[in-house]
Amino acid sequence: MLEVEQKFLLADKTALLDQLAQLGATQETDQEQEDLYFTHPVRNFAETDEAFRIRRIGSENRVTYKGPKRNTVSKIRKEIELAFESGQSAFEQLTEMLELLGFHPLRSVRKRRTPFTCQHQQRAFEITIDEVEGLGLFAEIELLAEESELQEADNAIIELAAYLGMTHPIRTSYLGMLIEKETQSGSD
Repeated sequence: MLEVEQKFLLADKTALLDQLAQLGATQETDQEQEDLYFTHPVRNFAETDEAFRIRRIGSENRVTYKGPKRNTVSKIRKEIELAFESGQSAFEQLTEMLELLGFHPLRSVRKRRTPFTCQHQQRAFEITIDEVEGLGLFAEIELLAEESELQEADNAIIELAAYLGMTHPIRTSYLGMLIEKETQSGSD
């Protein structure tokens, strides 16, 4: 499966919540997430446009690989995510193991995520509102799709985003935005 998503800077959270309610979206439980991104020992993920991270959601842990973004309006990329043992100790042990294998922690991204599920035009969307530490408020619209369904999924996200009044997607990841912000403030 491929992840198809668009991300937007969110100017008015209340307006989006009202629109989601009108669509009949179901709000899931808020999540505190921490993503620890790693650099590869021999491959430059910034050049290959890949990402490798460990994510903590409460006490739940996941390891995720994200492949290069395809050149489309939406962000389309291969994503492989696997759960591993819960708890802080397991998170720290996997971090240590990766470091011993030559991976290096790059940066953490912390956010409060409010997920919603929504049926729209016979598709099941995941819509999230993210309060990202150091960046602000964002909304994401996401679908999972097979290769043969990519164009339809991309079009469906573009249509739903426009319906919700979101017209300027951001292709840069939260990690990329934070690094860019730190680079800019370091040069000031």
